[in-house]
Amino acid sequence: MIYISSLGYSFHLSNDKNKKNSSKASAKSNISGTTSKGNSAIQNAAGLSKCDNHNCRKYDDREYDIEIIRGTNSIVNDVRKLYKDEFEEARLEYNLRQVREDRKIKNYFTHVSNNTKNDLACEIIIELGDMEFWSTKDINYKKKMTNVFEEQVKSLEKLAPNFKIASAIIHYDETSPHLHIIGVPIKYKNKYGMSKQVGKSDVFTKESLTKIQDKMRVLCIEAFNKEYRTNYKLKLKLKGRNHDYHITEMRNYQKLKKSIEVHQNNLNKTKDKTNNLKDKTKEIRDMLENLKSKGLIKNQLVLDVVDRDKAIVFIDLIDKTIMEYENIQELTVTLKEVESELLNNRDRIKLLLKNNEDFGFEVSNLKEKLESKNKEINDLKEENNLLKSSLDHLKNLIYNLVHFLMDRIYRNKDKEKYMEFAKELYVHGALEEDDFKLLQDNRDTNNQNKSTIKKDDIER
Repeated sequence: MIYISSLGYSFHLSNDKNKKNSSKASAKSNISGTTSKGNSAIQNAAGLSKCDNHNCRKYDDREYDIEIIRGTNSIVNDVRKLYKDEFEEARLEYNLRQVREDRKIKNYFTHVSNNTKNDLACEIIIELGDMEFWSTKDINYKKKMTNVFEEQVKSLEKLAPNFKIASAIIHYDETSPHLHIIGVPIKYKNKYGMSKQVGKSDVFTKESLTKIQDKMRVLCIEAFNKEYRTNYKLKLKLKGRNHDYHITEMRNYQKLKKSIEVHQNNLNKTKDKTNNLKDKTKEIRDMLENLKSKGLIKNQLVLDVVDRDKAIVFIDLIDKTIMEYENIQELTVTLKEVESELLNNRDRIKLLLKNNEDFGFEVSNLKEKLESKNKEINDLKEENNLLKSSLDHLKNLIYNLVHFLMDRIYRNKDKEKYMEFAKELYVHGALEEDDFKLLQDNRDTNNQNKSTIKKDDIER
């Protein structure tokens, strides 16, 4: 049976489900001390500052264990700059429409930070492979993930163009390399307030997030295999979840597993009975083989040869039954192998279908790029035709000018005046050297044909 290694993929978007104090309090009463309403959202400037300290490893001066692939070592400044670049024009436009001074927005970054209705920024954490996989890899092997994560950032920008990335930092100081992306989701053409605003719920809907996750995970494993020159596959992903799930979480698997366990218990009981029967059979066989004819003696029975043969045939039948059971045991092992192989094939088929879907996505992108390039080519052709037309027009003007000068030099008494004019044109770059030389040569020649000048003589 061929075994293909698989890696889990995690794409986690920060959430703000426990903004309320009641949700936070419920966490403390849990046995684990945690709650399902995890709060990893960046709701304000204070939360962004904490993120800055954690992602940039400023709290323990271990910045050498991270790699910054977008932004700087100050996430706060990166996000502030993004707000300035993206929202300043909309803020100024909004303020111009306001009559009351108190309704104007002085700083949109501060405005959103103080507003509990919106998150200031969003964080996405991406990880490929688990602790078990990475625990055996050295730091040089791990750091090849930089190229993989850079491709993930580029892919995310294509799949979610309204999510503007301010920072992307890789952590190599933990067992598993993982990527922290900080960005701001933006919604456009708003009827109320600023025309351009922060809009997490508009950019990351359930449908769009699922689509983004599905494509990002496939693109990630492809980039990984290309970078590491391997052929790893992806573990299956639970529908609508941010994490991958093990093969045991597949639909109908638990039901199938329970059924197998029931049959296995029955087989185990049968095996115990058969082993016992096997021992008894050996005793009976030994006894029958050692029986001898002792005549008619009270309390003793003697089997005749026919009965003995029948008993031996019966015992042989029992032996065959035991052998068949052992074959069934081998069949059970084989079925398990077949089951495992089928599940692996199912994984591969799903992955191939997903790859095919994403290839279609890439083809669509390439078609769009091709159409754009074709448009650029057509525009360049049109521009080239215009330039050619302008050039022809210019050549015609030069021809007429040279023709005029030569005619005046031949016909006019004051030839030197026109020659001086031609010289000035030449000095200032308005007349080509060949044309000027032609004028000089024709001025000095005693050629009798003074009235005819061919256009072919002066065209370049």
